[in-house]
Amino acid sequence: MARGASGRPATITAVAKQAGVSISTVSRVMNGNEHVDPAIAERVRAVASELHYSASPLARSLVLGRTQRVAILVPDLENPTFQSVLRGLTHAAARDNYHVLVADSLETAGEEGILALEARRCCDAIVLCAPRMPEDKLRGLLPELAPVVLINRESPYVPAPTLTADYEAGIQPLARHLYQLGHRRIAYLEGNPDSVSNTQRLTGLARFRAEHPEADVLGIPCGVTFERGHAVADAVLASGATGVLGFNDLVAMGLLSALNERGVRVPERLSLTGFDDIPFAKYTTPPLTTASVPVVELGEEAWKRLHALLNGDKPDHDLSFRPRIEVRGSTGPVPGP
Repeated sequence: MARGASGRPATITAVAKQAGVSISTVSRVMNGNEHVDPAIAERVRAVASELHYSASPLARSLVLGRTQRVAILVPDLENPTFQSVLRGLTHAAARDNYHVLVADSLETAGEEGILALEARRCCDAIVLCAPRMPEDKLRGLLPELAPVVLINRESPYVPAPTLTADYEAGIQPLARHLYQLGHRRIAYLEGNPDSVSNTQRLTGLARFRAEHPEADVLGIPCGVTFERGHAVADAVLASGATGVLGFNDLVAMGLLSALNERGVRVPERLSLTGFDDIPFAKYTTPPLTTASVPVVELGEEAWKRLHALLNGDKPDHDLSFRPRIEVRGSTGPVPGP
């Protein structure tokens, strides 16, 4: 807390009196208003420094009509991918003196709208990260949430800045990688059916099938967590697949753990890929072949666009990142007869 020479908290009135200006001028200077004469602003800052005065966050919020907080809604905060998005957003926002509040929908699409509205009421803007809600509901909700930025959800009908990874393009090189290693029966561990990124992966695999009709790609319902990947091990082994595409790295790691428990060697008997390249992917045994997505950068770019909207500026254009394939030890040639 700012304190004057008496030991009591220094007040904005004391700064104004010593600087010979009005209280409103002190307020404008301390809140970064650029329309104050530079000489006067310098004098006010000098007096404020001398008195160890700084505007309280509450006072600043009242003056600016802002909370200096933004929210982000994620489907699963336990997922390291969303943690990395949050890290990028938080660090970027902090540079502009904003804090980030987090809401987690726990992969429940029906809760997203309620959580988003509640979070937005406490903040100045919101980022929706990979929302699962249906298109019509999302479109109807956006006017109430604005300013808003979307991550990993795009639509020509959604009037909000969007940042995405090209999951359709990202899954195809992974499938081709398995194909080039000789795999002709490939299982895809499907993600949440409400997930747009799962739909994009399925579209990418449909194109792969069209290009390689001799390859058999089968879908196995799974989910998005380590536990779900672990639980489908028996279904994967029963499918006869020699190569497996996990919806994400967590699913792939769960399957890898279950295969190890069953004595199934990877990649000698079964090749396995993930998606996202979370920090642990390179440290599994064997290291996981995956598609790397710049998720921290997604968070940083989301803040740039949100900050522009908050200041009445035009945000930068939408971005779509193409995942980069990281080939590691979890994939190898198809087993011999």
